[in-house]
Amino acid sequence: MTETPLTQAIDASLARIAAQAPGPARLEAQLRQLAKWRSIVLANTLAARGGTRITHGPFAGMTYPVDASEGARAPRLLGAYEASLHPVIEAVIARAYPQVLDIGCAEGYYAVGLARQMPGTTVHARDSDPRARALCANLAQVNEVSDRLQIGPEVTYADLALCDQAPTFVLCDIEGAEDALLDPARAPALAHADLLVEVHGPAIRARLTDRFAATHRITRIDRTLRPDLLPDWAEGLSDLDRLLLLWEWRAMPTPWLWMEHR
Repeated sequence: MTETPLTQAIDASLARIAAQAPGPARLEAQLRQLAKWRSIVLANTLAARGGTRITHGPFAGMTYPVDASEGARAPRLLGAYEASLHPVIEAVIARAYPQVLDIGCAEGYYAVGLARQMPGTTVHARDSDPRARALCANLAQVNEVSDRLQIGPEVTYADLALCDQAPTFVLCDIEGAEDALLDPARAPALAHADLLVEVHGPAIRARLTDRFAATHRITRIDRTLRPDLLPDWAEGLSDLDRLLLLWEWRAMPTPWLWMEHR
């Protein structure tokens, strides 16, 4: 059997890891690499058997032919991605905010999904990674929402002033940079927005809670899995493969704060 570029890349990565000093850290790195490889294979199988339309969740029906710019593709295709957020996303859609600011939009799963479900909304999709922005533009075009998606680079304090222009939903997932950016002392307009923020570490969570406590109702949301969203054919898979279809490639807990302005 001819090796594919994927298997060649995984083999090379495993060889580099194997050169490290033996111990629990190396074993964990090897396990994660193999799990990612299997997750990609399962995502390809999922797309081959069921197509590239998301099957469940708030974005059911969205065409999702692109790769995830980070994290796993399979749970996105299933509509099981960040399942604990589904009630919040459904509430956001019901409120039909005039504008959404997606900070760290990646390939556009949320930006495009919200634009599809909120036809009167302008979505500002921002990411520091040019590849992610290109994937987001592609996803928007495929789903015919390009006219309501404004794609740009990383967000500055000045950009956050748009929260004063109309009721705004802010979605933020920027790998710890939320600590510096989401500061109402530097960006006062944040006091008028509703924010859903992935927080990276207890210290950041405590600081954000303290900053917004006076102006927002704050709810912590932890992770959950939705095995009930697996396709029927997955019943024939091993327990490990079923878990890997739902795995989002996270290395540690990353709870969210849902902060609704008072």
